[in-house]
Amino acid sequence: MTKYLISFPSEAMALTREEFPIVAAEARAVIEEAKFAGVYVFGGGINEQVEPVRVAAGGTVSPDIYPGSRLKGGFTVLELATREEAIVWAGKIAAACRCAQELREFMYDPAS
Repeated sequence: MTKYLISFPSEAMALTREEFPIVAAEARAVIEEAKFAGVYVFGGGINEQVEPVRVAAGGTVSPDIYPGSRLKGGFTVLELATREEAIVWAGKIAAACRCAQELREFMYDPAS
């Protein structure tokens, strides 16, 4: 089984105030479906009110994150047998969230 990251940046989800609770309910329904199917690993939204920092090996904290780093929005990690299955789930999430999703595959790690 392979883990897949399905994500979107926050600016991709352009919703009206009225649409938001509907989309939130539909997105939660897809997550519940993934949990019921036994493929859900983890998911959530990045808290964009808290600034990211970069932490060095010695523990030094810096506000200078890596250039080009843009992790924000929402993401879900699913564990699936095939990329085709991941595409199906990404499509379900895209339909619920009303925005296209990015799909990335985690490299195999025998320790995880």
